Amino acid sequence: MQSFSAKFLLLLLTVLCFLKIAVTEEGFCSAPSIIDSNSNGNPLYSKVINPTLSPSHLQDLPGFTRSVYRNDHALITPESHVFSPLPDWRNTLGAYLVSPAMGAHFVMYIAKMQESSKSGLPPMDVERFVFVLQGSVTLHNVSGIGQTLMVDSYAYFPPNSEHLFESYESATLVVFERRYAYLENHITEHVVGSTHQQPLLDTPGEASVFQLRKLLPTSLAYDFNIHIMDFQPGEFLNVKEVHYNQHGLLLLEGQGIYRLGDSWYPVEAGDAIWMAPFVPQWYAALGKIPTRYLLYKDVNRNPL
Repeated sequence: MQSFSAKFLLLLLTVLCFLKIAVTEEGFCSAPSIIDSNSNGNPLYSKVINPTLSPSHLQDLPGFTRSVYRNDHALITPESHVFSPLPDWRNTLGAYLVSPAMGAHFVMYIAKMQESSKSGLPPMDVERFVFVLQGSVTLHNVSGIGQTLMVDSYAYFPPNSEHLFESYESATLVVFERRYAYLENHITEHVVGSTHQQPLLDTPGEASVFQLRKLLPTSLAYDFNIHIMDFQPGEFLNVKEVHYNQHGLLLLEGQGIYRLGDSWYPVEAGDAIWMAPFVPQWYAALGKIPTRYLLYKDVNRNPL
């Protein structure tokens, strides 16, 4: 009898062990990596277009979202995006991620262009910055000359400048717009470029922590800039920033932890963040691949 009990106990322990492993592997006790290397053939910034919801076992849980809105910051995650037709655009759906309704002085939105789609113009005295996330678009200038913009390409348009984006297949853009703060004797110019064309810049106080590229000129005429920031896994900001500038951020690659105010948020590619003036902010890159994010920052104007 004792021998039978011992064998039964051993069998029971073995079954429980296998059950524990199975549950863990299915995600109940684990958070599978949300990062896939682009070496698998996925297009650049594929996670922004096709994000994964982490942890995976909550994907089908009704009501679940990682999105958060506070009076001094917001985290807008892909599962909560709401798309609707963009005014004055043709065959294009948009999701506004940042707007003056939350306290920002700019808008940031995702524009999903379908086949045979065309862009509209921003309101009067509004400048625009467009960054290509997926596909390609043709940019037509006032003269009607077309220029193809691929993924990682961008364009800036001064206020009241005529331009048109056209897409013959699907394409995804992130767009920033704000009312231009005019400065006497200073005029912005149309800018077209690509991230890889921009030089790496020095980062005082953050040496060897991240790589920084600025996509717009730094001259006084421009009242905002767009930064591309790259972190290796394990790197984090030295400075716990508190400043008068506003930020709009889109995580393009990787994952990490973002501190906003007194809260700490796990973030991944596809997440958007708004940061109000003077909200404490800090980032640490985690995971297996580098982090890259695109960051709006107002510059060159007296806060008064």
